[in-house]
Amino acid sequence: MLAATVTDRVSSYREHLERLDSAVTAQMRRWGVPVLRVALGIVFIWFGALKVVGLSPASHLIAAVVYVVQPSLFIPVLGVWEILIGLCLLYKPLVRLGILLLFLQLPGTFLPLVLVPGAVFETFPFVLTVEGQYIVKNLVIIGAALVIGGAVREQSEEPTETS
Repeated sequence: MLAATVTDRVSSYREHLERLDSAVTAQMRRWGVPVLRVALGIVFIWFGALKVVGLSPASHLIAAVVYVVQPSLFIPVLGVWEILIGLCLLYKPLVRLGILLLFLQLPGTFLPLVLVPGAVFETFPFVLTVEGQYIVKNLVIIGAALVIGGAVREQSEEPTETS
């Protein structure tokens, strides 16, 4: 009799947890891509604006890998490019353009790993400097862009009720 009661309680708790898990994951599915899109847009606008006004902590690193154009011209132009990426991500009809601009820009962010490894590695290949960490985090941006881009063809990114 006691074993049956314990089994019933465990089963009841499991059902409650299953319903809770289902509700939580439904909300995550509902809001995940829109929140990711807006967050990534804000990051690009923010980092781009810092480049435009000359306050980016990455300016010295960018200047070290730009050989064709003067850094004093290139860095603000890159900042405007990043602001455009961010604005495109915030305005849903332009998300595809934003993803394209992002994927054209991102390979350049990895150049310091090859061109100035002393600035990105304390001990090659595992111990990164702060600048190196800044660059490697772009792998997360690539993943986020893939998720956002993968959702572009859905009928609507607007949150909808799910059961």
